[in-house]
Amino acid sequence: MSSNPLLVRFGDLLREHRLAAGLSITELAREAGLSRRYVTEAEAGRANPSLQVLAQLALALGVGLVELTDLPVRAYRGERVALVGLRGAGKTTVGRLLATELEAPFVELDREVEELAGLSLAEVFDLHGEARYHELEAEALERVLASGDRQVIAAGGSIVSAPRNYERLRRTCRTIWLEARAEEHFQRVLLSGDARPMSGRPRAMEELQHLLTEREPLYRRCEFQLDTSGRTPEEVAARALRLLGA
Repeated sequence: MSSNPLLVRFGDLLREHRLAAGLSITELAREAGLSRRYVTEAEAGRANPSLQVLAQLALALGVGLVELTDLPVRAYRGERVALVGLRGAGKTTVGRLLATELEAPFVELDREVEELAGLSLAEVFDLHGEARYHELEAEALERVLASGDRQVIAAGGSIVSAPRNYERLRRTCRTIWLEARAEEHFQRVLLSGDARPMSGRPRAMEELQHLLTEREPLYRRCEFQLDTSGRTPEEVAARALRLLGA
């Protein structure tokens, strides 16, 4: 199981300050009133110190609490991965594979929306419209984020159309755009048994191409872009793991 990147970075910072102070692990532990084993675990990124412990360490090192906890914001999102893209991108299939490899829960944001609404997505859009859907999406996202800091999330294809929701996702997760040509999106949806894209819409392919072109600049704001064209879900998941450094 991978270490929490925030705690790993804290451990590195703690070690840097200890070496700068000219203290051994034993000396720091004694000065801070902690066990040598605890300090060793903290430097290895395997301890989650309380505010009191942080204060004891800072005092022993002769630094301010702010200096000891000067950690990059990115560390907070390192354990969450969000897959973004149009329907047919493979977010669910690839997401499940990634979650298995990372030993993390898999969450479909749209399923959370349905649970909150007590309705299917189609019913949410038909009865309440897109604005209400994105309100529920925002609520669902907060609920998911509050449930843990290690998870793989499949976001709804239109989350990029809700600036606040998309920004929140990007700030709290490592985001990957699963990119594909419009033709591939279309064929994947049909192969899944979903005939909705072409039901009563003779220009469905044209509309999908337009939607992809319109959203592409927004999708490109993800941390990573992964071309899924001609690749199996297993190959895409393996490439995603390499991008994440997992």
